[in-house]
Amino acid sequence: MNENLALEKEILEQKRKDILKEVEQKKKYQEEIEQKLRVVTKEAKGSYSQEKENTEKIYNLLKKEIENYEEAIKNPYFGRVDFDEKFGNQEKIYIGKKGITSTYDGEEIVVDWRAPIADLYYSGTGGEAYYRAPMGVIEGDLNLKRKFLYKDENIDRIFDEATNEIIINSEEGSGLVDEFLKINLEESRGKKLKEVVATIQKEQNDIIRWPKNLPIIVQGSAGSGKTTVALHRLAYLLYRYRESMDGKDILVLAPNKLFLDYISDILPTLGTSDVKQTTFQELVMKQLKLRGKIKTKDDKLKELIEIEDNVEKQFIIDSSRVKGNLTFKTIIDRYIALLEGSSLEIDDILISGYVLFSKREIMRLYLKDLSNYPINKRKDEIKRYLSLKLKERISSLLIQIDREWDLKIREIKKRMNDGEERRHRLIEIYNERDSLKEHVNHDSKKVMNDYFKHWRGITCSDIYYKLFEDDQVFEIATANRIPAELAEYIKNDVIRNHENGIIDEDDLPALFYIHMMLEGIDEKNKFKHIVVDEAQDYSPLQIYLINNMTKGNSLTLVGDLAQGIYHYKGIRRWEDIIEGVFDGKATFISLSQSYRSTVEIIEFANSALKAQELNIKSAKPVLRHGDKPQIIKSVSRRESVKLIDEIVKRLNSQGKHSIAIITKTYSEAKLLDKELKKYTDLEYTLIKGNEKEAAHTDIVIIPTYLTKGLEFDGTIIYNPTEKNYPNNTLNQRLLYVALTRALHNEYIIAEDELSKNIFMN
Repeated sequence: MNENLALEKEILEQKRKDILKEVEQKKKYQEEIEQKLRVVTKEAKGSYSQEKENTEKIYNLLKKEIENYEEAIKNPYFGRVDFDEKFGNQEKIYIGKKGITSTYDGEEIVVDWRAPIADLYYSGTGGEAYYRAPMGVIEGDLNLKRKFLYKDENIDRIFDEATNEIIINSEEGSGLVDEFLKINLEESRGKKLKEVVATIQKEQNDIIRWPKNLPIIVQGSAGSGKTTVALHRLAYLLYRYRESMDGKDILVLAPNKLFLDYISDILPTLGTSDVKQTTFQELVMKQLKLRGKIKTKDDKLKELIEIEDNVEKQFIIDSSRVKGNLTFKTIIDRYIALLEGSSLEIDDILISGYVLFSKREIMRLYLKDLSNYPINKRKDEIKRYLSLKLKERISSLLIQIDREWDLKIREIKKRMNDGEERRHRLIEIYNERDSLKEHVNHDSKKVMNDYFKHWRGITCSDIYYKLFEDDQVFEIATANRIPAELAEYIKNDVIRNHENGIIDEDDLPALFYIHMMLEGIDEKNKFKHIVVDEAQDYSPLQIYLINNMTKGNSLTLVGDLAQGIYHYKGIRRWEDIIEGVFDGKATFISLSQSYRSTVEIIEFANSALKAQELNIKSAKPVLRHGDKPQIIKSVSRRESVKLIDEIVKRLNSQGKHSIAIITKTYSEAKLLDKELKKYTDLEYTLIKGNEKEAAHTDIVIIPTYLTKGLEFDGTIIYNPTEKNYPNNTLNQRLLYVALTRALHNEYIIAEDELSKNIFMN
């Protein structure tokens, strides 16, 4: 092994020299391009120049490549595979975060982790192996799979598969994992999610490399790395399809801003930039240009946690469930059809009492000829069509006016004797006629534009709220499928919110759907791939809408039903959307191996999972042992605060800096924060959930529902008592979320009897 290590150190130095040569070469070329850029910029004299634009692109590309290469020099690669191609070459392939090719001989100094041959590192086993290349399947023998651990920018240890293995628990029983993974898992984490290209496991790699245009749903246990896998999948897709898509073609939907901040560093470190990252709420609000105070899903969750009136609580739950169901889409479809059929907003286009275009003609175009268009596109097409006919129509009206006025003139001449009075009256008539003709000729276009402006000005909000304001329309649209009391609650709640300038987040999917029906979605505005994290908290209607925003159903959904704290509106079973949204054409994969927490933490958390009776696989921990979660009894909040202070300081002294004190509610978190400030010199950050930037400390006080997707070196779960977490679905899931956030150490402080949702072994 020592001989191998020494040899690998020599190879590393040679690889670094080769990379430095490439950097020097690229810098020389960059200087030439920079000189050319100065010349073409001067020649352009401030005006647009295609040559200048192309030169700038080349310069910026070189600059980025140089930065990547210089960064790669520190740790150029993390793995090596030796592969003997069948009837071909014997290759020693070094795999890193960034691919580097020699400009001298075209040989790859380092192979990009996303390249087809790198699949051998992640999924290959010793002996006969293959990988899929663009030209087809390449078969051969995998003779070596080696991993490198760096220290101070030099190789410290090497790990060969099958020589440094430890046992892990897998779905089938026991399996093997290399010590390299174990060492990486034992590291302390910061405040941001990190890339894991060196430690991607086979089942994760399969998801990352899944074909782009097949929707994939990943049910991942807490700590299974589903978020990390989804984001690495984006990096892979951008590499694999780099000729046809870039970062701007991809959308990541996350549960909240806190989570977005948590994942913000990972895509740039993977060489992926310009990917749009947002929440569903922000996306819809921006698309629809909505203004108003938002009642978020977390606001509603707080209500459900704190409200004591069980009848009111049930109405809130049932209302959210109705609005998120695909049946609600059917109700809106029926409602829109009702509006179209009545065509109440359609009338003749009139100018001075003359019919410029008839209601009958407009309705024919609207209801028949152009019915395949989205509603507002239909209106635009009608306007365009009528505009082409406008000149002809004006000419016809002018002829009609001339005929009518000729009759009037003849009548005056016949009725009145020749004289001053008749002449005066005829002049008036001629002036009226000419004025009318001038008005028709000059203002017809404006009249038509005003008609369509008013008609086109009907917004998705106008349409949506009208559904709840008209009892008869609501009854017809719903076909009495909503129980009377619940229907009355929903109507009153929506109208009350609308009057007070409040937008319930539960109403956003319906508003967005109506917007789609009004405007449609241009193919050019669709994303080439969308990732939805914490997908279990999205309603079926939301998933339907998101799918309509993609080209070719290119979707990655990751979630965990056991963490579905918005279960009342979210997905109950993955089968519901597989069938309801994707017509059965979606791939479902389950990840049960947990890489986040120790065996002791996972086993303890699994006790809370059992209480849910979801019939999903329990998390299987990697065999990484640590301290058992400690349950500490406390007699008061003051004593709890002292205990928290002691625990945090102890963890800090052990090199564990990322620590979360997890409360059930924000109100509880606020009280705890107030008490902590009195008794400790440590700096804590209270997390509200609407932060625009990351916490300024590593120690946070955070409500349970905001911790989903996050992880910490250590957690302190405050007061998970029977009183605080009585036995129901919501509390079971909140507890499971809280119990699965810690990587290394977990403490539970209870001032009363522990919740029965935590089963003690």
